[in-house]
Amino acid sequence: MKKFKIPIVPPTTNKCIRFPNDIIEQVEDSIKGKECTFSAFVVEAVRVALCSLEEEKNMNE
Repeated sequence: MKKFKIPIVPPTTNKCIRFPNDIIEQVEDSIKGKECTFSAFVVEAVRVALCSLEEEKNMNE
Protein backbone atom coordinates (compact mmCIF):
# COMPACT_ATOMS: atom_id res chain seq x y z
CA MET A 1 0.00 0.00 0.00
CA LYS A 2 1.22 3.51 -0.81
CA LYS A 3 2.33 5.47 2.25
CA PHE A 4 0.59 8.80 2.89
CA LYS A 5 2.79 11.91 2.81
CA ILE A 6 1.75 15.54 3.17
CA PRO A 7 2.11 17.03 -0.33
CA ILE A 8 3.15 20.43 -1.65
CA VAL A 9 0.30 22.24 -3.42
CA PRO A 10 -0.10 21.11 -7.07
CA PRO A 11 -2.17 22.96 -9.71
CA THR A 12 -5.85 22.35 -8.88
CA THR A 13 -9.45 22.87 -9.97
CA ASN A 14 -11.91 24.19 -7.40
CA LYS A 15 -14.59 21.72 -6.16
CA CYS A 16 -17.03 22.18 -3.30
CA ILE A 17 -17.46 19.39 -0.72
CA ARG A 18 -18.84 19.21 2.82
CA PHE A 19 -16.80 17.69 5.65
CA PRO A 20 -17.81 16.90 9.22
CA ASN A 21 -16.36 19.52 11.59
CA ASP A 22 -14.30 16.96 13.51
CA ILE A 23 -12.56 15.83 10.30
CA ILE A 24 -11.79 19.44 9.38
CA GLU A 25 -10.22 19.99 12.81
CA GLN A 26 -8.11 16.82 12.54
CA VAL A 27 -6.83 17.74 9.08
CA GLU A 28 -6.07 21.31 10.11
CA ASP A 29 -4.17 20.05 13.16
CA SER A 30 -2.20 17.63 10.96
CA ILE A 31 -1.07 20.31 8.49
CA LYS A 32 -0.40 23.05 11.04
CA GLY A 33 3.11 24.43 10.51
CA LYS A 34 3.59 22.54 7.26
CA GLU A 35 3.67 23.80 3.67
CA CYS A 36 0.33 22.19 2.83
CA THR A 37 -3.24 23.32 2.29
CA PHE A 38 -6.40 21.54 3.38
CA SER A 39 -7.20 20.80 -0.26
CA ALA A 40 -3.76 19.35 -1.01
CA PHE A 41 -4.04 17.10 2.06
CA VAL A 42 -7.46 15.83 0.96
CA VAL A 43 -6.26 15.23 -2.62
CA GLU A 44 -3.34 13.13 -1.37
CA ALA A 45 -5.64 11.19 0.96
CA VAL A 46 -7.97 10.43 -1.96
CA ARG A 47 -5.00 9.35 -4.12
CA VAL A 48 -3.89 6.91 -1.42
CA ALA A 49 -7.46 5.61 -1.01
CA LEU A 50 -7.81 5.08 -4.78
CA CYS A 51 -4.47 3.27 -4.91
CA SER A 52 -5.58 1.05 -2.03
CA LEU A 53 -8.87 0.24 -3.78
CA GLU A 54 -7.02 -0.60 -7.00
CA GLU A 55 -4.63 -2.91 -5.14
CA GLU A 56 -7.58 -4.60 -3.42
CA LYS A 57 -9.35 -5.03 -6.75
CA ASN A 58 -6.25 -6.57 -8.33
CA MET A 59 -5.86 -9.00 -5.43
CA ASN A 60 -9.48 -10.16 -5.84
CA GLU A 61 -9.16 -10.82 -9.58
